[in-house]
Amino acid sequence: MKKSRRLFIKQATLAGAGIIASKIGWTAQSYNRIIGSNDRVRVGVVGFSDRHRNTHIPCFMNHYKELNFDLVAVSDIWSKRREEGAAVWKEKMQHDIITCRNNEEMYDKKLVDAVFISTADFQHALHAIEAVKAGCDAYVEKPFAETMEDNRAALKTIRAAQRIVQIGSQRRSGANYQAAESFIKSGKFGPITMVELTWNVNQPGRWRRPSLVPQLKEEDTDWKRFLLNRPFESFDPRKYLEFRLFWPYSSGLPGQWMSHQIDTVHWFSGLQHPRSVVANGGVYMWKDGRKNWDTITAVFDYGPEDDLTSGFQVTFSARMHNGDEHPAEIYYSNGGELNLITNKVSPAGGLTKKFADEMNMQPNLLPEVNLSQAEQVITSANTGGDPLTLNHIRNWMECVRSRKQPNAPVDAGYSHSIATIMTNAAVHTGLKASFDTKTQEVMVGGKVFKY
Repeated sequence: MKKSRRLFIKQATLAGAGIIASKIGWTAQSYNRIIGSNDRVRVGVVGFSDRHRNTHIPCFMNHYKELNFDLVAVSDIWSKRREEGAAVWKEKMQHDIITCRNNEEMYDKKLVDAVFISTADFQHALHAIEAVKAGCDAYVEKPFAETMEDNRAALKTIRAAQRIVQIGSQRRSGANYQAAESFIKSGKFGPITMVELTWNVNQPGRWRRPSLVPQLKEEDTDWKRFLLNRPFESFDPRKYLEFRLFWPYSSGLPGQWMSHQIDTVHWFSGLQHPRSVVANGGVYMWKDGRKNWDTITAVFDYGPEDDLTSGFQVTFSARMHNGDEHPAEIYYSNGGELNLITNKVSPAGGLTKKFADEMNMQPNLLPEVNLSQAEQVITSANTGGDPLTLNHIRNWMECVRSRKQPNAPVDAGYSHSIATIMTNAAVHTGLKASFDTKTQEVMVGGKVFKY
């Protein structure tokens, strides 16, 4: 660790001149987590899920040698997936993988420096808390949290721990999304007046595991540990494996898909949450016992809390039937649109000279602008090593070494979770949901939303 010590002294000297602090945000506490340039970063898996198998693995394999990372342990409470995970990773890494029956076992043995977290939706925030308390950095899949109680606890713990936590909102690592954010924040786009978000697929098996459900036996897993802080109920393999279909284990469409798209609204606008949300929909197509809707339209009001005359509307619409698998994100101003399907800024729909003259106004049409390096969004369940996630995981790995904040820090997860929880509150009550900034609670009908 001599090299790490020399590096710290050098950085500390520069910090005294005001050069380095803004770039890497070091403190005396963060020095304790410096990983030397010759030290291998030991990574563990929290939940050997389909997402981890299909996407995290190929992305990690693209970068681990260059950045000197190693995958050493798999934690999963189901023996089948625990053993599968160890076998898959042993083949990839060409060395034995330590299996752990639960996260405590992995952390108590101090086996890892960082972890991938891709467990059930409602578990993400709680597993992130466990990881940072154990001194680990974490890549945490979205949605970050499905209740405000979990959301607040995770934000507080992660901020205090000063660990490198990347939320799996991979759009933030796409060059085209970064160009869009820069263009909007430059002022060239003008005030946002409307955002249309859509995500439609026709994938009958999405979120279903009919062949796997009969293989899960209660004696082969830890059902109480799976439930964490959710109300106790009898063992149900569908809720364990098909959790995205059932509240309170997942909000379904808001948490899974909307969380990605609404994150760009927060990122581009600088606003942290909606002022209000209403929603309508239902289970119209897939009558398979699911509780979470297969069709939804949610309408959001965004803008400053202290100026209700200023702001814009956002709509999110999604269906799991008759879908073309091309998620759309279109931002509108009075001068035109920024379209993240075509990755172009254009004057389409903008105020023309003809209509401006009628009102004695100046036309404000946007120029034609191509957003750089379009990164295609993959809508299939198996995204593989898609470019957005590939960039995002690399960004996290680089930040584990540099101690810089990653592209999607915990605050981004906290914000998208407010929006998804507000949407879920509107879904379950039929009322308009709002957010109390003082208490940091989602409100419906004058009451705090509880599951």
